[in-house]
Amino acid sequence: MQTLIQSVLTLQGDTLQSVDLLLIGSHIHTVAPAGTIPVAPHPRVIDGTDKLLLPGFVNGHTHSSQVWQRGLIPQLPLELWLANVFGSTPQQLEHLYWGAVSTAVDTLLSGGTCLMDHAYVIPGQELETVDALVRGYRAVGIRAVVAPLIMDLPFASGFPAGCLLPQSASPQSPTQLLTLMEALIAEFHDPDHGIYIGLGPTGFHRCSDELLQGCGELSDRYQLCYHTHLLETRAQHRLAQERYGISAVQHLHNLGCLGPRTSLAHCVWINDDDIAVFAETGATLVHNPVSNLRLGSGLAPVLKSLQAGVNVSFGCDGAASNDAQNLLEAIKLGTILHTVTDHDYDNWLTPEQAVQMAAAGGAQGVNLGDRIGTIAPGMEADLVLYNLNHPSLLPRTNPLQLLILGRPTEVVEAVWIRGRQIVDHGQVLTVDTEALHQVLRHQSLDTEDLQTQHHPIEPHYREVMLDR
Repeated sequence: MQTLIQSVLTLQGDTLQSVDLLLIGSHIHTVAPAGTIPVAPHPRVIDGTDKLLLPGFVNGHTHSSQVWQRGLIPQLPLELWLANVFGSTPQQLEHLYWGAVSTAVDTLLSGGTCLMDHAYVIPGQELETVDALVRGYRAVGIRAVVAPLIMDLPFASGFPAGCLLPQSASPQSPTQLLTLMEALIAEFHDPDHGIYIGLGPTGFHRCSDELLQGCGELSDRYQLCYHTHLLETRAQHRLAQERYGISAVQHLHNLGCLGPRTSLAHCVWINDDDIAVFAETGATLVHNPVSNLRLGSGLAPVLKSLQAGVNVSFGCDGAASNDAQNLLEAIKLGTILHTVTDHDYDNWLTPEQAVQMAAAGGAQGVNLGDRIGTIAPGMEADLVLYNLNHPSLLPRTNPLQLLILGRPTEVVEAVWIRGRQIVDHGQVLTVDTEALHQVLRHQSLDTEDLQTQHHPIEPHYREVMLDR
């Protein structure tokens, strides 16, 4: 299949230019000045006038199951918020399938063509859970990395002085979890069809060194993305000092867990030495500005990280800590938030830099930088076409600035993933979105007594984090 997009505005380097773009099969074949590729013999021609074409963005960190918890969890710090999340996480495979579909659709319609699902898996139904997620992502046609959340330490271990809390039974052993991951890789890892399995230990705070290191070894063996939460909160920063006596980043580095296939969500409480380790190892910082503010976690040192040469991408995080899955919203907030962290305005992020972070930076973060993230011959055709005539992108000033810093709504005109068009005139072609909305409208979770879920641990949290 050949598709010619004529005279479309796109970003080449840091400059907007009008080009012709020829897609053949799953790849970009030619990028040429506007009007220089003849229409014949290409069977499909799209007029790119008044349109903006960008590489698809990557939602570098989310949890698809949390679609069902949108608007549900009160404003609390992460450690108390988690108790509510655990108490209301869906346990039905159908819920998890539709959570994947919903997350994929929202990602597509906000400029994304790929996502990293740090996925909750139902205990005892791990293979069935991943099967449900993969079916959802394949139905939509989005490119997806599924990194099951695994941990081998109890909930209380994630708190400073957690030994003083009642201890629940430990989950599966590291050996059992690593065996499970090998089975999931063998069953579901399918790069040729845009589905990837990643290693997703939840974080150092609830994972033993044996599990963290074992995930790193599997990542190396199978050349897979290694994805984990890292230093999201002040409590985690204190816990690392309590447990290791050194930075959590240095500890992970000592274990051999950091490298160019590693992506680390949040990183709010990293320091200058940690940033230097990221730059040295090629690890990616995934910036989740909406959830970091929603949970009161703080601001990740994004400008310092970029200046040190660290790869930075964007994530929405799950809908329980974001209450949405709008990638453009996360990119806007993540772009303007850091003006307050550096008085030198020459260091502030530009819309062009934000696009690079969301696309090429995101692709690198999910170990796909050689395939997607830029518009160039030979790259796979993961592309998003925006309608510049939409009122939210008017008046006709700087379209890129309006897209990144404005409030664009319903501006995604078309989406291609691996050369296959799956959105046309703003409508998803692959799944019945009205059926999705009906499911979300009429199915619900049992949330009785949710508001009291955090109370058993709140006194401990207040004592160790607020009252000392």
